[in-house]
Formats: sequence, C-alpha cells, structure tokens
Amino acid sequence: MAPPSSFKLNTGASIPAVGLGTWQANPGEVGKAVEHALNWNTHQTDVAAGLAQTLEDLQTDYLDLYLVHWPVRLVPNETSDLLPVNPDGTRSVDRSWDQQDTWRQMEEVYRSGKARAIGVSNWSVPYLEHLKKTWTVTPAVNQVELHPFNPQHKLKEWCDSHNILLEAYCPLGSTGAPLLEDEQIASIAKKNGISPATVLISYQVNRGCVVLPKSVTANRIEQNLKVVELSKEDMKVLDGMAASGKQKRVNTPAWGHDLGFEDWYGPVPN
Repeated sequence: MAPPSSFKLNTGASIPAVGLGTWQANPGEVGKAVEHALNWNTHQTDVAAGLAQTLEDLQTDYLDLYLVHWPVRLVPNETSDLLPVNPDGTRSVDRSWDQQDTWRQMEEVYRSGKARAIGVSNWSVPYLEHLKKTWTVTPAVNQVELHPFNPQHKLKEWCDSHNILLEAYCPLGSTGAPLLEDEQIASIAKKNGISPATVLISYQVNRGCVVLPKSVTANRIEQNLKVVELSKEDMKVLDGMAASGKQKRVNTPAWGHDLGFEDWYGPVPN
C-alpha cells in the first residue's frame, strides 16, 4: 500500500504529506515575505495586526494555515525587537503571559476567514493540556522537531487522540544530529534501494505525520518528494532508536524555562 500523498486536517481541508522547510535558510533564497510572515510571533499581544501584516507581505487575502510558533511571548529590549536576550544569554520572555490569551485571538482570526486553519508549533503535552481548558477551536496541527532521534511518541499519541496532526520539522536532523550517517538508517536505506534522506522523510509519512524537509534547490526539492512504504520491521527499528540511547534534540533555543518536554528541561544553550 503506497504512503498517503496528503492528510486530512480537523477542519476538513487536505494538507500535502511532504512540505517545504525553510528554517535557517538564507532569507534571500526563500523571499522576504516568508521572513516577515514569521516575525509577528515575537510579541503575540495583537494577533490580528500580525496577521494583517503577514497578508500584506504575502499579497494574499487569507492563509491556509497560521501557527503560534513557540508557547512564549518575547519582550523587546535594547538587544532586539525580534529576538531579545537577557544579560545571561536567555531569551527575554514574558513569564506572566498566558498562551490561552494568544489562542483566543487565533480563534478570532480563524472565524474571520483570514486563516483557514490555525495551529501551534513546539507545544508539549502539558502546554496543550493547559490550552485545552479554554479552547473553542482545536489546533489543526502541532509543528515540532521529529526524527528517529527525537520521535516524541507520547506527544504524537496525545495529538492523535485529539485529532491534531503533527508536522515534522528538522526531519533529517539538521546539522546537529548525524542521522544521515547513522548505520541503522544507512542499512534500511541500502535494503530498500533508497537514500538515507528518503528513509527519514518516508518514516514520518508512514507514521502519519506531515514532513517538512528543508531545501532551497530545485533538485533537492524534487528528491524530497519521494516517499516509499517502509516495512513494519523498518518502522520498529526507527521508532526505537531514541530509546536505545540515541535521543537528541537539535533545536533548543535558550528560553530559560521548562517548556514541558521530557527530554528538555530548563535553560538549554543553543
């Protein structure tokens, strides 16, 4: 049975199983509009204004999907308006801000029709449980770091039970995790006659997650669209890699406090 080419959101809309990741790419390679589309999330106090700016930058009337990218609100200071830091190197975070307030505003822009679906990114189960207490619109997606070294099985189980689709960023492990050189992954690739990257991309689609491999070149984008069915044996190996001692998270901004992930507590340096 061939892997799906798309998944259904809880809004009823379809989303491609393989998307395009642009995180850490040269802004000139992906366009200034994408850069501006992300910048609003720093402050979170006025979602409607942020969305209006995004729509203007992208020259469109609506977004298919609008996300809160971290469950934190940053406080601008003399170091930066976008990514302010404290003297100790941690991000300047407003710890009194309740993300339920941000989500209420997200629900308003969803009802306005300017965002066809809304979701979150980098949200753990405890943070989602808090949001659930007041949400009237369930997040359509939760975009998080996912790969065999950081599969987040418990988070996926929770999101599946609430009809929230997981999106995988850093599916190849980025530059901080040697997934492409891992012997187990290489063995699966050789057995199936595919590249290690295709194994990692296919792994996410086979487990029911949208996958966002990063690429800014036409050839790589085309290669990343290849998805194959993996055997139950291969999936079992990939599912168990983190528990065997290979657990590694590559995206750890220095927020300075616990975000509720079991493998990542307190301030973690970049």
